[in-house]
Amino acid sequence: VCFYDNDGGFKEKETLCALCATHSDYGAKEHRIASSEDLIAAADEDPIILKTIVTGDESWCIEYDPETKRQSSEWTSPRKGRPMKVRASKSKTKTMLLVFFDSRGIIHHEFLRQGSTVTGAFYK
Repeated sequence: VCFYDNDGGFKEKETLCALCATHSDYGAKEHRIASSEDLIAAADEDPIILKTIVTGDESWCIEYDPETKRQSSEWTSPRKGRPMKVRASKSKTKTMLLVFFDSRGIIHHEFLRQGSTVTGAFYK
């Protein structure tokens, strides 16, 4: 588990619990429950610990290229009629967003290059 120290850096501490987000079987669910209970017990002993935990999430983002009304405005003659507006549509490009945050908010975010994969080695 990484903890955020008061000097603005990360400190590696011994693992209190390793939460696993996979929902593949009952044993994994039991492990997540036990790990969560360990973390709650540690927080009861030292409430400051919750303020030092750094966690992360990853999410797929679909790129949009919307244009504001002002950007798409154009001059026309009264006889010509209104110009056709193009609606914003989803792009075929997906990008993975990795976000890390603590109790105060986001501390780091990163967009992965297309074609990259996230493995355990990536987080080291």
